[in-house]
This record gives sequence, C-alpha cells and structure tokens, in this order.
Amino acid sequence: MAGNTYGSLFRITTWGESHGPGLGVVVDGCPAGLKLGEEDIQTMMDRRKPGGSVASTQRREADLVRIMSGIFKGRTTGTPIMIMLNNADAKSDAYNHLSKLYRPGHGDFSYQHKYGLRDWRGGGRASARETAARVAAGALAKALLHQHDIAVNAYTLELGGIRAKNIDLPLKSNPFCCPDLAAADQMEKLVQKVRQEGDSLGGIVEIIAKGVPAGLGEPVFDKLDAQLAGALMSIGAVKGVEIGAGFEAARLRGSENNDCLTPQGFKTNHAGGILAGISNSDDLVMRVAVKPIPSISKPQEAIDIYKNPQTLTIRGRHDISAIPRINVVCEAVVSLVLADHLLRQRAAQA
Repeated sequence: MAGNTYGSLFRITTWGESHGPGLGVVVDGCPAGLKLGEEDIQTMMDRRKPGGSVASTQRREADLVRIMSGIFKGRTTGTPIMIMLNNADAKSDAYNHLSKLYRPGHGDFSYQHKYGLRDWRGGGRASARETAARVAAGALAKALLHQHDIAVNAYTLELGGIRAKNIDLPLKSNPFCCPDLAAADQMEKLVQKVRQEGDSLGGIVEIIAKGVPAGLGEPVFDKLDAQLAGALMSIGAVKGVEIGAGFEAARLRGSENNDCLTPQGFKTNHAGGILAGISNSDDLVMRVAVKPIPSISKPQEAIDIYKNPQTLTIRGRHDISAIPRINVVCEAVVSLVLADHLLRQRAAQA
C-alpha cells in the first residue's frame, strides 16, 4: 500500500507535490446525482489558501478548482471525479541550500530513509500543501453529508496557550476562526510577537459534527472513533486527537464519565457521540493538538546527509502557525470519514 488512498466506498487518492506543476485528488464512489459545481468546492478552498491571517505564509496560491471528470451539467455522474489545482507561486530556488540538509521537525530525514531519495523543494509530498487536495475532496463529502442534514464545523480552541473561554457560535469573523473574540485579540498580539522572535506556535482545534445518525461505524477494527482519529492524525501537523472528554476521562470516575440516558436523549456527552465505536446520534466532538510550524528563523542544530553537524536558520515564506488554515482541513477529513461510513451503513441492514 502506497498510503495515498483513503476510504472504502467513498474513496480518495491525492497526488502532487508542493513545488510540482500542480496537485489534486481523484474521488471514486461519490453517488450519482449530487448537485455540485466548481464554486461549491472553491468556497472551501478559499478558507484554506494562504494569506488569510497574520499567522499565514505569504506564498500566494489562488487554488482555483478545475474539475476534470465525473460531473456533468452540475451533477455527479457516479464515475471518478478528478480535481486539479495548479501551483502558481512555488519558488523552488529558495530551497536549493537545503538539498543536502535535514531540517529539524520536518520529514527530510525520515523520507530519505523510507525511499532513498526525497524532493527537497518545500518538503515535496510531505508538505502541508498536500492538504489542499483533501479539502477539495472534503467539499464533495460535505455536499453528500448536507443531503442527510449532517454539518461539520471546526474552530480554534487554543493558540500558543491562549484558550477560548467563551464558545460563541456561529463564529464571528476574526483572523483565527476563534469563537471568543477577546481571546482572538490576544492571539493576534502573540502571533506578532512570535513572528518578530523568529519562532512559531501550536494550538488546538475543535471539530463538531451535528446531525450524525446513530449507527455509523464498525464494531471492531473500523470503529468510527478509530477511523476519525486515524484520519485526523494523517494531517501532518497533528500530534494528538481527543474525542469527547478525551484525556480528561482518565481523571473521572465511572459515575461522572457515563452519559446517562433519558427519554429526551443523553444527559451529557463525555463519549463525544460515539459508543463502542458506533455513533449514538449525539454531536461528534473532536479536538486535535497542532504542533508548531517547524520552519523557523531561529538557529537550530542540524546535520547534512553526510552526518556533519550544521547550524540551520530557515528563511522564506512560512506560516507562524498551521492554525487557522488547518481548521478547514480537519473539517474535510472528518467529512470524508463520515461520508464513507454513511455509505457503508446503507449495506449494514436489510
């Protein structure tokens, strides 16, 4: 398995590198008749593209969607859907000096040992640029979920240790997609300070899926929470996933953690909407820990491919934090998992 394909019935394969001519995705298994156009996908792509906040890279990619197959007269045909995105602002020469260096926090060292070679231009396939293809596929999945009244949304819960205290939804406009405007103001000041220091920041994104029916997920290896965690962990900057109470559940007693049932539904949602690996009709609640961007201008210890010690200072166009651009990526991969399990559920009962 090459590891570039995800899903069982709603199946996607992403392709392309950060500094190649372009990248994209092939979606197979999307049901026919779904109303969809390039503008529907573009709406999600615009949320991911660079330049939207002070934490973002200055690389300018319009990420204009080109649908190459699988849609006719505004509706899916049931055949594979191919979506292309051009790379228009790649400056590969800026990476020439890194061709023989292993950057701290990047995939350079591990990719070299995996394949015996690597694309050092912006990280190649390991670049966060790959997630643009996932967002395009996620837009298709979201359209399918919308037909079943399922909505997936993400917001910034924490950035650089500053945490939202008041979750005011729906989100009011701010550069960090944070539901607490006072916290968002603090985040902006911190980002400006950290940028001047040549450093970067991590944070936490919360994702909520509403309207998910009971019964999605498989009982053993393909548990819904296992699939969601795996999909979210496949995003390069994500280093941890919580569902429901998450790690806090380890500090609770059974009498506190159990979600008691009433005729009106569950009294609490410590389970995060999943019991025994299967959705229980409550909201799905997930949180991801996002690591700081590894490309920083502070001097760092490194080695070259000959194992000689080096001091590395990275210059160029890099995010200060993957947040908030990563938020829509989280929405996309959660939507892909739910779309796949929604189709699988159709075959589970006579």
